[in-house]
Amino acid sequence: MNGISVDINHLKKGEVSLGTSIMAVTYKDGVILGADSRTTTGTYIANRVTDKLTQIHDTIYCCRSGSAADTQAVADIVKYYLQMHASQLPPGETPTTKVAASVFQEICYTNKDGLTAGIICAGYDKKNKGSVYSIPIGGSIHQQEYAIAGSGSTFIYGWCDKNYKRDMERDECITFIKTALSEAIKWDGSSGGVVRMVLLTEKGVERLIFYPDEYQA
Repeated sequence: MNGISVDINHLKKGEVSLGTSIMAVTYKDGVILGADSRTTTGTYIANRVTDKLTQIHDTIYCCRSGSAADTQAVADIVKYYLQMHASQLPPGETPTTKVAASVFQEICYTNKDGLTAGIICAGYDKKNKGSVYSIPIGGSIHQQEYAIAGSGSTFIYGWCDKNYKRDMERDECITFIKTALSEAIKWDGSSGGVVRMVLLTEKGVERLIFYPDEYQA
């Protein structure tokens, strides 16, 4: 078919796999999540501008890797649970990132045989400030200063380990994420498109987008 190979049997299952590069990093003022925007089905690019940064609550977001169908469903369920939880809290209090990550972990672990879902949950709350939790496929949970996942992450582990610094300034952290994801996109054929970021701080939510001509050397 014009030189493009499409796995029709895979498409019939209704499941689209996210070949992806996602990460979340704590910094001085809070936390920043970043992701590419390419969704692939085997070697076929199903979507070039996917938004893989999903809001779970006011200043709590998640990055998704694995099956798009699975991760979207899990994120919707966790968002619903947090809305119910928030309605039961005293006035002025909001759900913490730890609670959101724990709900992700419970769902992913309980259904580990039926899900292909890797999640990075990150956010800002008054109690814990900026925090990052990684919930890899299988449903374990790990609190980290920064987390990377997806097919592109295998190419940048060493670079991130060498260049990450605690309590980075805002612009320094943005540059760190942009550079890491640009390297992942460069080497991973399943990652590409634009680089999206979400900054979560005491002030709220700020979204950024970088086009290929802005992050490619």
